[in-house]
Amino acid sequence: MAADGIDWNSSHRASDGSHEGSATAGGMMGFVSMGKPNKPKKKGRFLRSILRGFAAPIACRWRSMPRGPSHFPTIKSTVTGTLFGYRKGHVHFAVQEDPRCLPVLLIELATPTNSVVKEMASGLVRMALECERRPNRGSIFEESIWTLYCNGRKTGYAMRRSCCESDLRILNMVQAVSMGAGVLPTEEEGRDGELMYMRARFERVMGSRDCEAFYMMNPDGAGEPELSIFLLRV
Repeated sequence: MAADGIDWNSSHRASDGSHEGSATAGGMMGFVSMGKPNKPKKKGRFLRSILRGFAAPIACRWRSMPRGPSHFPTIKSTVTGTLFGYRKGHVHFAVQEDPRCLPVLLIELATPTNSVVKEMASGLVRMALECERRPNRGSIFEESIWTLYCNGRKTGYAMRRSCCESDLRILNMVQAVSMGAGVLPTEEEGRDGELMYMRARFERVMGSRDCEAFYMMNPDGAGEPELSIFLLRV
């Protein structure tokens, strides 16, 4: 059943079928899988293959999203999403409607880039950014502080911020990259290690004014998205 116009499919929970209860008082139960038919998994996933050299896999847990009816029409579009950051520093997520334009959304996650890379190397990754629903609210992109969950675990907080000169320089360096991951050259390697990035096309699904999702698009269009990011107001 759909909630806010997005299919909250819970069929990919951990094999033990356990529930850990509500993630917050607002009732955010966890993570979402794309509402598409399951297809046979291929031996080499795109994201796992390009991140294999960066980190060893770690275990993941899964939760299900709340379900409920919605009369809000689902709106879909395609955007460019870039995760970047120094290995030991905070990771950032930038959303661009066009690779040559300024990002419409830039979020800094209070999580080390290396930790996010480890999650990605393990397979499917679900990130949920949750904030409080308030009266007279505007666009969900205007929210400033979020609580961050990664694969069912609360991992800290996230903050929306303006794009600075260093962010623009990084996005310009990867402008020609439509899909890929790697290490970017810097003048010198500091205490936070290498500057890493992952870039791909994402399907943006606007389920309601309080719920948006970004699903990474696989190159062959088959299988589930290996990375999904959700913005939720509860």
